[in-house]
Amino acid sequence: MSIVELKVPTIGESITEVTLSAWLKEDGAYVELDDPICEFESDKATLEFPSEASGKLIYVAEEGQDLEVGELVAKIDTSVEAPDSEGGDQGDSEESSVQKEDEEGSAGESQTQVDSESQSYASGHPAPAAQKILDEKGIDPATVKGTGRDGRITKEDAQKATQPEAQPEKEPSSQSEAQPQTQPFSREERTEKMSRMRRTIAKRLVSAKNGTAMLTTFNEADMSAIMDLRKTYQEKFVEKYGIKLGFMSLFAKACAVALQEMPQVNARIDGDNLIYHDYVDISIAVSTPNGLVVPPVNNVESLNFHEIELKIKELADKAREGTLSLEEMTGGTFTITNGGIFGSMMSTPILNEPQSAILGMHNIIQRPVAIDGEVKIRPMMYLALSYDHRVIDGSTSVTFLVRVKELLENPVQLMMGI
Repeated sequence: MSIVELKVPTIGESITEVTLSAWLKEDGAYVELDDPICEFESDKATLEFPSEASGKLIYVAEEGQDLEVGELVAKIDTSVEAPDSEGGDQGDSEESSVQKEDEEGSAGESQTQVDSESQSYASGHPAPAAQKILDEKGIDPATVKGTGRDGRITKEDAQKATQPEAQPEKEPSSQSEAQPQTQPFSREERTEKMSRMRRTIAKRLVSAKNGTAMLTTFNEADMSAIMDLRKTYQEKFVEKYGIKLGFMSLFAKACAVALQEMPQVNARIDGDNLIYHDYVDISIAVSTPNGLVVPPVNNVESLNFHEIELKIKELADKAREGTLSLEEMTGGTFTITNGGIFGSMMSTPILNEPQSAILGMHNIIQRPVAIDGEVKIRPMMYLALSYDHRVIDGSTSVTFLVRVKELLENPVQLMMGI
């Protein structure tokens, strides 16, 4: 017997432990070289682990188990040869199928095909990216036919999948059938293990809250000029670049200008030193089914608006599909988070360590404001800048936020770079 040990590989410099989230092959199954055999959930992403040899798979670790880098996951018995796909059990299965056809006729044959097809749908295991797409669409993987190896549901399968047509509902015979069955005064509880990403998010938030001198300053911006700009030029912008001009690229560009004018806000602490960045990498907070991720858009100061929009869309799509690489999730000198898309009117965002500042965008609300001695209704947004007071003085933080407000309310200055 020749055994190959499969151990947790080195995934990234900062990752020392992963969770075995799911087995993709059965214990004792024959696997080929490079076949994905399980999924690892790290602090930042879900990754497939390929087999390093061909042979019989022998489980060592269990689903849900935390494993350190270098720890044994499984073994491959390379002395086992690939099963003959044309003979053996399959041949017996085919003989029994023929006998059943003779006994039950063509009608039985049709029903058998339908049953076996349904079973193949249920047995297909979605890839991580496919699972997230199906979750967002609210589609049961059992209703999707996978085109990958062993009926595996690929990302393309998930993207093409649609909700099965709803069967016409029967009119309920009583009120109890029309209402969802719930237990009155229920006090049931359930316990679920936190995902590794959620545990990491929790640790980082507590660390940022307890390990920094975090303070938040607020301001508000009149969004009239930006909304007029987008309304006037949106059609031409889409026609030329194939993507809409969103608020995020305008905010990112405004922050990039202000960050270069006030480099303290773009700095971070490293021991007893301060590290200043001559570039602006802005991390954009993206909400995913597994939690919040903040992939950075690099060198925002050098990008045009359409380039920023395209990069944000690329990173956001990858984040929701779970296909971001570790390189795409690391770095960043400043963060922008938009709670307004969820209806937040005001909040105090928590720092994204080791960065020293984060800008919170909020909901745009029509509010009465005093302009030139008159009360007018304007689309207003509250802005919140949380910062590490160890690095950034209060006057600098206020000046930074006022500068961002000025650029947003006068986007022509932003376009002209003045």
